[in-house]
Amino acid sequence: MRPAVFLDRDGVINENRRDYVRSWTEFSFLPHVFPALRRLAASPFAVVVVSNQSAIGRGLVEQATVEEIHRRMARQIEAQGGRLDGVFYCPHRPEDGCDCRKPRPGLLLAAAAALQLDLGRSFLVGDAESDILAALNAGCQPLLVRTGLGEEQLARFAPHLLARCRIAADLGQAVDWILDGGML
Repeated sequence: MRPAVFLDRDGVINENRRDYVRSWTEFSFLPHVFPALRRLAASPFAVVVVSNQSAIGRGLVEQATVEEIHRRMARQIEAQGGRLDGVFYCPHRPEDGCDCRKPRPGLLLAAAAALQLDLGRSFLVGDAESDILAALNAGCQPLLVRTGLGEEQLARFAPHLLARCRIAADLGQAVDWILDGGML
């Protein structure tokens, strides 16, 4: 079993939109993403996207559209020398109470089972409290990036949660820390 770097999508890989990314034309990669993903591709870590996509459950976008966005995202990442070993997403609304919606660990557990991953040696990079809690709930090391919702979310973090996660400016800095043997 190998470790993974789990990545939230919106706010970590691409710009986070308050009205949801509903088409490929609305998907915009953040700066420093491609070099960071190239470095991860050269590492022993599996690279896995885990993303809440409640726009599907809200009827704002079709599941097939989200899957097409993910295929195009993966192709662009691969064209830039990176790789994704998997993309797992939750299509449910928050009130649905599913096990796969972060902060619950269902997406990470499903990815770990499908890809034979060691959660205890894995990291999750996210921009929201739900990402940090999902990492902790799954037994992974959480990293919060200040991109996307990160800066806004950071201001509301409880001290006990801050003590359990690393803060990075963006995905590039998070990957630097992980590849340098990052531990709190």
